[in-house]
Amino acid sequence: MQLEKFTYDNKIVRNFGIATLVWGIVGMTVGLLVAMQLFKPAMNMGNQYTTFGRIRPLHTNAVIFAFVGNAIFMGVYYSLQRLLKARMFSDVLSKIHFWGWQLIIVAAAITLPLGFTTSHEYAELEWPIDIAITVIWVVFGINMFGTIIKRRERHLYVAIWFYIATFVTIAVLHLVNSFELPISFLKSYYVYAGVQDALVQWWYGHNAVAFFLTTPYLGMMYYYLPKMANRPVYSYKLSILHFWSLIFIYIWAGPHHLLYTSLPGWAQSLGVAFSIMLIAPSWGGMINGLLTLRGAWDKVREDVTLKFMVVALTAYGMATFEGPLLSLKQINGIAHFTDWIVAHVHVGALGWNGFLTFGVLYWLIPRIYMTELYSKKLAGFHFWIGTLGILFYAIPMYWAGFTQGLMWKEFTPEGLLKYPNFLATTLQIIPMHVLRSVGGAFYLIGVIAMTYNLAKTMLAGKLVANEAAEAMPLPKEIVDHSAADKGWHRVLERKPMKFMVFSLLIILIGGMVEMMPTFTIKSNVPTIASVKPYSALELQGRDLYIREGCVNCHTQTVRPFRSETERYGEYSKAGEYVYDHPFLWGSKRTGPDLHRLGGKYSHAWHYNHLVDPTSMSPGSIMPPYPWLTEQRLDVSTTPAKIRAMQTLGVPYPDGYDQRANDDLKIQAEKIATDLKQNNIKVNSDKEIVAIIAYLQRLGTDIKANKEVIPSNQ
Repeated sequence: MQLEKFTYDNKIVRNFGIATLVWGIVGMTVGLLVAMQLFKPAMNMGNQYTTFGRIRPLHTNAVIFAFVGNAIFMGVYYSLQRLLKARMFSDVLSKIHFWGWQLIIVAAAITLPLGFTTSHEYAELEWPIDIAITVIWVVFGINMFGTIIKRRERHLYVAIWFYIATFVTIAVLHLVNSFELPISFLKSYYVYAGVQDALVQWWYGHNAVAFFLTTPYLGMMYYYLPKMANRPVYSYKLSILHFWSLIFIYIWAGPHHLLYTSLPGWAQSLGVAFSIMLIAPSWGGMINGLLTLRGAWDKVREDVTLKFMVVALTAYGMATFEGPLLSLKQINGIAHFTDWIVAHVHVGALGWNGFLTFGVLYWLIPRIYMTELYSKKLAGFHFWIGTLGILFYAIPMYWAGFTQGLMWKEFTPEGLLKYPNFLATTLQIIPMHVLRSVGGAFYLIGVIAMTYNLAKTMLAGKLVANEAAEAMPLPKEIVDHSAADKGWHRVLERKPMKFMVFSLLIILIGGMVEMMPTFTIKSNVPTIASVKPYSALELQGRDLYIREGCVNCHTQTVRPFRSETERYGEYSKAGEYVYDHPFLWGSKRTGPDLHRLGGKYSHAWHYNHLVDPTSMSPGSIMPPYPWLTEQRLDVSTTPAKIRAMQTLGVPYPDGYDQRANDDLKIQAEKIATDLKQNNIKVNSDKEIVAIIAYLQRLGTDIKANKEVIPSNQ
């Protein structure tokens, strides 16, 4: 049988590599701007489009889907062709995939600062962009599986298992989490409400980390690390155990993000149990990677790409030990909503995803340009300043997190909260946020140095756009009686479609077991008779709250701890959220919880607090929102929003959509009149009136005491 000649497509790899560099700098620059606003709010330059609430999701989306996403596709397109000994299935699909993904990123960069957001963490993009993501992901899948089908290599190497699991799981996560009812071109409401919405979101959120930030990177680790070290993977059997146990266990762990909330207790316990079990497969992968370097440690000292890989694997091991640790209820009770979680996330993001990406880029770019890296010294500088950046980022955030968690819970000997004012904690940790920004700046400088280094490397060489290769064709009928090929997994590796289906079934089990009872058993979300739908003005105010990204700093769920009920009021009940599309429980307390805010302060207090937060809370790091007093509330959307809520089961009266604006204007006039009595002149049609109405509603459905504190307090 003669060798077949063909070529590898390196141009698509180069394109995704350049996109990785560009979006990496953009995403991390936005991240630095976000971090600086937490000790100097004026860094938003007084612009409503650059406030923390609006650009924080821009940072997370840019880093996760633009920087990491392009790095995944770069790594997959290079390794997949060589592992399968075949050019990508379709050059046209490769181009559609590349340009489609970049257009999605640009759409996110435009819409998020404009305030078009669903508020679901890591899934903030509105429904037209969700559809575009689905289409481009399918294009990627067709291209990947088309290449697998026309392969010249019989068995699927371990890296490809992780690529397949990534494709099928992200597809399921995205589809399930994106059930939205469109209101207009860039506005929608989630079909799920309250507790159900929270469960779906964190099933998605946790597993987006698992199957976008972890499994494809493990696949890349299994391909690139042995190539860099010129060593075989330590253990094939361990890689099998690692893969199947990881994808089965990971999918169950999402509820550990919702401990001590109104999520049913059994679901929380399942999340904890599987989170603890997750240590084993995660560390199995780390050990398999590190032991691959056995006998190659002299090379690690000399080769900067391997240094990046070793730190990446170490960071992966730290993050995947800490994740299960944080899922323990006793620890979660202190750590959740604090900067400890920020530190944990960024050890994984900066160490695991960032450093592994850098190692692959330094190894890959010179190869496809047939030249040497421009400067190994500059790459070494990047390694050390990047490592310092991670330390300067993570250590202060751990310190800040411990400080927050302990201060929030501390009581005096007399049994009173020692720090009843939330702001005391905020002011205490400002130096830690300054140091965090220094670490972020160091890390960004390293990325800029790498971009310069790789740009000079590209200019010195010449891209081999179509790299010549040859291999034996794969016979149609395979007859092989060797003992090595009789194992069940070796057989499964030859059947990619069955492998995909098997992977899909494995990841579906956990999601179905966790979600179906919450959606089908009514007693899991008991109703409360006093809980009523939002008024038309409150509904509009809630959408403004979402637009401004307030959920990025404020939670709306009081946990059943004495420290929280003393500070905020009665703990939150599942039945209070039945009309919340979407839920707004939040994941971080940069500011205090707001679930029991309604009636706590006067309308005038809220007005002044929104226009100039420091006038009501000296030292506050909340940005001012003067545009809310200037912009008119768009009431043309009210009927469509009411009809949408009725479609979702919210019990507004028949025909209410036609008279909702009449009720809205009456309520708005009452608030405006109250403000005028406090010497605040504002028209009733301004946005600030609607957001005050929403804030005053929070938690009042079951609140017994509605004492109003005078505005001078």
